[in-house]
Amino acid sequence: MKSAQPTRILILGGGFGGVHTALTLEKLLKRELREGTVELGLVSRENYMVFQPMLPEVISGSIGILDTITPIRRLCPATNLYTRTIEKIDLERRCVSVAAGFGSQHRNLPFDHLVIALGNVTSFAGQAGLAEHALPFKYLGDALAVRNRIIHTLEEAAIERDPEMRRTLLTFVVAGGGFSGVEAVAEINDFVRAAAGSFRNLPKDEIRVILLHGGPLILPELPQSLAEFAQRLLMKRGVDIRLDTRLAGATAEAALLAGGDRIATRTLVSTVPSMPNPLVAMLDCKKDRGRIVVDDHLELPDYPGVWAAGDCALITDAKSKEPAPPTAQHATREARCLAENIVASLRGEPKRAFSFHALGKMGSLGHHSAVAEVFGLKISGFLAWWLWRTVYLMKLPGLDRKIRVATDWTLDLILRPDIVQLKTDKPVGIRREHFEPGQVVFREGDRGDWLYVVVDGEVEVLKTIPERGETCLRTLGPGECFGEIALVSDRPRSATVRSLTNVNLLAVDREAFQALFSNLPPLRGFFEQLIDARNK
Repeated sequence: MKSAQPTRILILGGGFGGVHTALTLEKLLKRELREGTVELGLVSRENYMVFQPMLPEVISGSIGILDTITPIRRLCPATNLYTRTIEKIDLERRCVSVAAGFGSQHRNLPFDHLVIALGNVTSFAGQAGLAEHALPFKYLGDALAVRNRIIHTLEEAAIERDPEMRRTLLTFVVAGGGFSGVEAVAEINDFVRAAAGSFRNLPKDEIRVILLHGGPLILPELPQSLAEFAQRLLMKRGVDIRLDTRLAGATAEAALLAGGDRIATRTLVSTVPSMPNPLVAMLDCKKDRGRIVVDDHLELPDYPGVWAAGDCALITDAKSKEPAPPTAQHATREARCLAENIVASLRGEPKRAFSFHALGKMGSLGHHSAVAEVFGLKISGFLAWWLWRTVYLMKLPGLDRKIRVATDWTLDLILRPDIVQLKTDKPVGIRREHFEPGQVVFREGDRGDWLYVVVDGEVEVLKTIPERGETCLRTLGPGECFGEIALVSDRPRSATVRSLTNVNLLAVDREAFQALFSNLPPLRGFFEQLIDARNK
């Protein structure tokens, strides 16, 4: 007999943990879902799941942009999908608030069982300039942004006459020597060197691809012999590996290293660090180093019916007593165990403790090479590459995606890399910029396209005066602005501005400034008085 109120199971997160929980629940609760005694929901900002192990190949174009993603609705047809942003998780009231959608209001989603599988997010906290100038590499949009930046810098380098600027444009830096960083730098290196052949007058000998790693050896997750093989192979292919080197910050023109060194570049990709989702930090539950503490059954001890899996949870293997690593194969097994325990709770059956021993680890090195440790067996070179592609092709969800990827891989063997740049970025009205001491923000005579507001630090305004040379007109600090004269008068910059200290600026573009200046009389009056005072 159908109950008046179905049991509501709500899953948060559309990654490996969340989607595989829904997949397993649909299989185990097929009858209950059909009869309406159980209601299954999943909240994700995107309506697709990204197969992240293949994400680096999007950079080089070895596979299509859409071939690494699978629609969640097709994977989980019996699950109600909410493509909304989560605003609040209320464990006491057993309710999740989600933001308003297109033409609708925000919603409260009550639950009887809640699965938290929100994963990690990119965090540049405490590293000056990274949020403003580094390219993260975690999501599909990140891979597309990296690819577009590489193609754009190649286009610029092909017509750049200044040798120093050309070398800067042809320098590509990746920070992080784990699997993500190594696979990304391998694809970038292959792509840049292959694509360079399509550009006239591009000096290939000036191309530099640099990998920064804070440890003594890349790929610390693998046995030393495999890591050393990977390191030698990448170096042989032209990758400059800087060991025991940590990225400390960034500007628009350079990667800043711990110790004070700089690498001039316009393309900086950072695969580290990451932190648990901010929604997890807001939860009033037991946590360890920001991750949710769960018991052997993956349930929160203080909140029956609330479960967690994946990177946002601190999961201890019931047999080895070791923390489960944040890998896709562990997340899928955690999801399966968690789903089985939810079903056991519904049916009054005993729950099982989570335990899983990794089957192996694999990493692609590009150009038909890889390293792998499978069932304790160490493999490298072409065989490891073939195994890498075979295993991940089998794990890729959806037959249509398997066919597409297999076709892309086949064509990639015989066709030149595509160098089409997809400009999907919208104009940015306001942005943040970071400058190190002594850097020039803009020079006298430049076209004025931005108004700057000093957030913290100090800058000096300099002007070249006949017989006196470069003279400091004023020093500006937090809360003060500069660059308004060129925007209001539509003339070139009348002075040079240079940073005195580490400076963080808020930049407003010409269009946004003109809209405010024209339509907000108090602001217009303020800038008119400011310009009069500075021209005296």
